[in-house]
Amino acid sequence: MNNKIVITCACTGAETSKELQPALPITPEEVARTAEECRAAGAAILHLHVRDEAGKATQSVARFREAIEAIRRKSDIIIEITTGGAVGDTAEERLRPVIELEPEMASLDCGTVNFGDEYIVNTLPIMRTFAAEFKKRKVRATLECFDLGHVYASQYLIKEGLLEEPYHYGFVLNVPGAVPYSVENLNAFIRALPQGANFTVMGIGRSSLPAQYGAIATGGWIRVGFEDNVYYSKGVLATSNAQLVERAARIAHEAGLTPATPDEVRQYLKLRG
Repeated sequence: MNNKIVITCACTGAETSKELQPALPITPEEVARTAEECRAAGAAILHLHVRDEAGKATQSVARFREAIEAIRRKSDIIIEITTGGAVGDTAEERLRPVIELEPEMASLDCGTVNFGDEYIVNTLPIMRTFAAEFKKRKVRATLECFDLGHVYASQYLIKEGLLEEPYHYGFVLNVPGAVPYSVENLNAFIRALPQGANFTVMGIGRSSLPAQYGAIATGGWIRVGFEDNVYYSKGVLATSNAQLVERAARIAHEAGLTPATPDEVRQYLKLRG
């Protein structure tokens, strides 16, 4: 995709609250409206977490189905569901929506990671189980890497035939307790990639905007959204997820790049569609 860039919006996440960001979309209809707005602003992929009626993160298949159906009534955006879930979810709970709903894309965490004082466990056996189910159902994985070792761990799955090209990575940088965002760290992750792999750069918190510039400078793709950062600038809350997508699209345009459409990404990543 010459002169194209892919923008993903992670609109809700598992940890962000309405208290922290009043515009956070919680209900399926709110998420669907957000998907429509972000698609119009230039996003091709929506990274989807869902919440229950109380606003708590959940891996409920029924809730994912409800959100996906609401999104599909409004937008052709690619839906990438999370299998990272939230702290405390079991591997079985995290994987169940992939098995039952067979989305076009889903995240696949490539190692155990600290989240501040908590952590999410992803052993190689867990990764193998997830990758095998993804392959069986033709779900394209975003190989989320929070640490440099995760990039190397993912290559066990490639060598064992559990992943098929094209490989798509997500570098999640600046999570408390994991690898901070810096140009040097981003370049180290890129150097560890298998040949020909694509990557999206995800800067958490204050690193969100620098990470977008880093992605553009290194030929990567961009992720924004309230899962990663709720502010537009220092001390100023973003008014919507779409506002963050609009800025990402604008700086991409200024660098001579055009945001890819969902159908262009479907073709490029060979999604089931």
